[in-house]
Amino acid sequence: MIQLSQTAAERKLAFTSDGFHLSGTLHLPDIHQPPVIIGSHGLLSTGRSPKQIEMARQCQAAGMAYFRFDHRGCGESDGSRSDAADFEGRCRDLRCAIAFLRNNYDLGPKTGLFGSSLGGAVCLSMASEMPVHALVTVAAPLDSQSLIDSAGGVVPDGISAETALSSRFRFDLSNRLSAISRVLIFHGEDDSVVPVSHARHLFEKAGHPKKLVIQENGDHVMSNPLHQKSFISESLLWFSTLLKTK
Repeated sequence: MIQLSQTAAERKLAFTSDGFHLSGTLHLPDIHQPPVIIGSHGLLSTGRSPKQIEMARQCQAAGMAYFRFDHRGCGESDGSRSDAADFEGRCRDLRCAIAFLRNNYDLGPKTGLFGSSLGGAVCLSMASEMPVHALVTVAAPLDSQSLIDSAGGVVPDGISAETALSSRFRFDLSNRLSAISRVLIFHGEDDSVVPVSHARHLFEKAGHPKKLVIQENGDHVMSNPLHQKSFISESLLWFSTLLKTK
């Protein structure tokens, strides 16, 4: 563990995944053994996206720890743009983040995940193979081919068609959805990047408890302030209900 800076409530940290040094920030509430939520951002976004920062702030205020970090090839973390599009590599980043926190901090037994866009797919993949006590996704794609088709051959965030079509980027979660539960799903009705059918299919296949929120006239980046406000309040309630020890 490398601890780069520290305040009482916010710690800037670095950990490794496949030899990449990844940068992150841990937001800690002033309580003993809080539950922890880990955020996974979208393709070529960072852990400093508005959704990640606001989620961290609200969770910390509600007595839950939150860890937001930059995946490989993004933000302050090591790696290239091609590395950023490595789906299985991003899943390993998240797995290493969970292990890093568990090995170095006195946290409660319950873990939540929050993922936006490609980060949502990463969280879904992890939740299908390991215990996750609460999960929130926003505009999560269930397979890479749909992203390519929707964008006319180029991934919307600027990854080249060559990279998008490589084996490193390809993923398909359709056969793993029944292993996922405890999930709150947000999706914009008019999302032009990831079709809203992905959210409906996930909701149909996932186990209980689960909830689907289709945001009327909503887009991929959730630009409507009312949608943003509703998303934060509902996510906070979901995490608090499923993660906090009574």
